[in-house]
Formats: sequence, C-alpha cells, structure tokens
Amino acid sequence: MTARREQGGGPGPHARMPAEWEPHDATWIAWPHERSDWPGKFSTIPWTYAEIVRRLSSDEYVEVLVQSPAQLGRARRVLTRSAVDLERVRFHVCPTDRSWTRDSGPSFVRTGPASSAAEAPLALVQWKFTGWAKYDNWQLDRGVPEWIARHLGLPLHKALSGSRWVVCEGGAFDVDGSGLLLATEECLLGEPQARNPGLGREALESVLREYLGVEEVIWLRRGILGDDTHGHVDDVARFVGPRAVVTVTTDDPSDLDFSALSENREVLDAYRSRGGARLDVRELPVPRPVLFGGLRLPASYANFYVANRTVLVPTFDDPRDADAIDVLRKAFPGREAVGIRARDLVWGFGTIHCLTQQQPAARRASGR
Repeated sequence: MTARREQGGGPGPHARMPAEWEPHDATWIAWPHERSDWPGKFSTIPWTYAEIVRRLSSDEYVEVLVQSPAQLGRARRVLTRSAVDLERVRFHVCPTDRSWTRDSGPSFVRTGPASSAAEAPLALVQWKFTGWAKYDNWQLDRGVPEWIARHLGLPLHKALSGSRWVVCEGGAFDVDGSGLLLATEECLLGEPQARNPGLGREALESVLREYLGVEEVIWLRRGILGDDTHGHVDDVARFVGPRAVVTVTTDDPSDLDFSALSENREVLDAYRSRGGARLDVRELPVPRPVLFGGLRLPASYANFYVANRTVLVPTFDDPRDADAIDVLRKAFPGREAVGIRARDLVWGFGTIHCLTQQQPAARRASGR
C-alpha cells in the first residue's frame, strides 16, 4: 500500500485537526530503545511504557512501532508480563531514532465539511522534523509520517510555506478542534534555535490555518525550565474543551518558572475572541522540581494524554499529584483520570503526551 504524497497545498478547505478528546481509532507509540535518552535509568522505561499501553489498550487499539522483529519479541514479553491484552496491540516494524511519536509522527486531520465531520476521511500532515533543531540523528524519525500514511493508505501533505517545508513538532501546538491553537513564541518564533529562520508570525499562522484548519493562534510566551524542545506548549497549557484551557501555575515567586508561567497566564486571561468571548482558564499545579544528574527536568502535569475513556496523567511522587489528577478528572467528566508514575520517564525530557499520537476515528480508507 502506498501513501498518496501531496506536495502542494493543504488537505483542503474543510481540513480540521480534531481535538484530542474526540473519538480515537488508535494511539500510536514507538517502543523505547535509545538508551542515551535515559542514561542510567533505561531499564525501567519499557515497564513504564507497558503500563501506558495497558491503560490505553482498554480504551482503543495501540499501534506500536518497533525497531526489528527481535525488539517486537522483547516488547511482547514485557507487555505480556504486564497483563496487557495483546489482542488490542498491533506491532509494526518501522525503525525510529527515538520514541517521541508526538513530535516525529504525523498530525491527523479530517478533510470533510463540518456537517459530516464525524464521518470525514483522514489525511496526514507531515512537518519537517529536525530533531528539535538540536540533535543530529533524526533521519529515521523523519520517515515515520510517510510509513504511517503508507500503512493506512492515506494522503500525506507536507506542510509548506510557499516552497519551504516548515519545521515543527506535534508537541509545539495544541488545538481545541473549534478553531483555536496554542503555541509558544519561544518555540516557533524564538532564537537562537530558529526552527524556521526568516519565517515570521504571519507566515506561520497562515501555515497552521491551511494545514490544521485553525482560525486563531494564541501565542504564549515561554515554556518551562528543563524542556529540551525550547518551549513546547504541551508542558505549559492545554485545551480541555472548546475555548477551555488548563495552564500550569505557581504562586511561589522563588520558583524559577514563576515569571514564565505568570506571563502565560496573563496572555490567556487577556484573550478575547472576535466576538469578545473569554477563555475558560483553569489552573494546574506544578510539582516540586525534579532533579537528576544536576539537571532540572521538565516535570509537568500538562503533559497528560486524553484517550477514549481515560486521561493518563504523569505523576512525580509529589503531594500535588492528587491535585493535578483531580483537576483533570473534573475537566473530563466521564473519563477516568489515572496517574502514571513518570519520575524516571521525564529523565528523557518528556512524558506521556510526548510519546503518544492519536489517530482520530473517521471513515476508514479502502483496505484498512
């Protein structure tokens, strides 16, 4: 099966990236293998992934990318010992550099008019992945969207600004499915990393409108300390409903993130739609700083993932874990908010949202 690669133009005038809480057919992940991402802690990581897969597979299918048939066997053994229902897990040999599927994977969009959105076929958007403008080994990861598009038999659209392929990652933005998108200036407009030198705010907003179907971009200021991605928004603020946002806050001026988080909160409070409507802004606490090897790690409850019946929340052996779970339980009534111990996982500079990519439910393509 081949992917229909579309080089020019977006997925169409009715393209819309669904919100994460809309129904899924599956969640995609890549089984962990890059030991340098978790130096000294890698042995615990497959078991954390297994718990994530166990929880997800009770809700929806989990599509697992593995490096080789040998790794497939190892992953299967870990999942079996962790009481995962393997009938709900599908393995695919697709080599990757790392396991952060949110960032290297495609963005799924629906392509039908609003009146038929629930049945609209899917298309994939492929961003130019460059290892967060930081690492050299990204070549295998860059091929993941094309592999998934080929497997699913779906059209694949390169996100272009003119003839220029736009650098971005899935964790750099969050959508509410109703026209709004969150991003940070630090990540997509900032220096010195400059993912897209010379491509300014207006041009980037045009790309986001064309390929994801958004109407407005809400630009927050900065991400949190320890974030290896230069300010991904999925560590600071996330949509939990149409025009409803949870944002990470602290009232402790001695916290090194206090200034950045306060600025972001001010932006959200000040936002008004063209009709004058405000956002529904809710607060998420911050855990105490998580340190390892002299580094402050990007521990954030905002890196949660919304599955069909569950919200998976990273936890850090912190008294505030329960408060964060309670906030997200109330934000998603009808779903079970479940803590996943992520203190070792965050040593890789990411947690649950970073490693997952949702495949929205839509009319299946022929042959799938």
